[in-house]
Amino acid sequence: MHVEKTIQWGIIGCGKIAHLFANDLKSVPNAKLHAVASRSLKKAQEFGKEHHASTCYDNYEALSLDSDIDVVYIATPHVFHYENTLMCITHKKAVLCEKPFAMNTTQVEEMIALAKKNKVFLMEALWTYFLPHYSYVLDVVASNTLGKVKTLKADFGFTTAFDPNGRVFNKKLGGGSLLDVGIYPLFAALSILGYPEKVNAQATIGKTGVDEDCSIQLLYKNGATASLFSAVTQETDTTATLEFEKGILIINSRFHEPSSITIQKEGKSEHIEFNVTTNGYNYEAIHVQEMLLQNRTESTIMSFEKSIQLIKLLDTVREKIGLHYD
Repeated sequence: MHVEKTIQWGIIGCGKIAHLFANDLKSVPNAKLHAVASRSLKKAQEFGKEHHASTCYDNYEALSLDSDIDVVYIATPHVFHYENTLMCITHKKAVLCEKPFAMNTTQVEEMIALAKKNKVFLMEALWTYFLPHYSYVLDVVASNTLGKVKTLKADFGFTTAFDPNGRVFNKKLGGGSLLDVGIYPLFAALSILGYPEKVNAQATIGKTGVDEDCSIQLLYKNGATASLFSAVTQETDTTATLEFEKGILIINSRFHEPSSITIQKEGKSEHIEFNVTTNGYNYEAIHVQEMLLQNRTESTIMSFEKSIQLIKLLDTVREKIGLHYD
């Protein structure tokens, strides 16, 4: 590949997040949405028309076999990430797969092993990692200008109409707050504080057998702590607050998407805006294209190790709260 090459994208799954991603892909240099796939041809065609895709498929495998596609964005429900990813990698397609990467550590390790074997790029779509405000936060942490992080508090809660068959509450679709939105506070803790020494968790398990809310406490070797919360039955501030030795940094609502930052130190408060004009998915897409142009098979930012650590944390929390998927 050379720099001028247009990267041809395919999208599997035509739900809400796929629409947001496809919208932002239009702003990415040298990116083209070549094909989309849904289990419903009508849905694929409507999506394709809205986002100017050249080809529409009524099954995922047909898209994975399309020789014009360079990389596939997988935006299906959680429980299908594993099989959809394996299918695309088997057909030598690079993959950007929505979070959570899969349902458990065993699946994630198998996905990574196949990607390595087939020498194909694979990355979990933890888009927050690539957002300007979040990069800024990680720079503040690394620079030590505010000293070490002592505590992290982060939450993500929203309300949605109860639908036992919808993806949020349906256990067969990997429903519950932890995998859907609790992954963001956990990711924040992992990316800022590293892997914890101790994990505690409590949850409210609803009538469909999934966690309707989940509280997580992490303890680190250096004495730092993280207090995390997620919910699908209540709105929360959806902020992240980092208490340092010499100040406080707040990632304002909603912390996981394009946002602003407030830094409080020595009695003064500084507010920093980042003026992102998109939904924010373009940043991870740009990164994926850079990786492909460098012939890399693993992200230099959202590495396999990070994805394995994240899924191991999710598995540990699920064990603590007694949440088991078939």
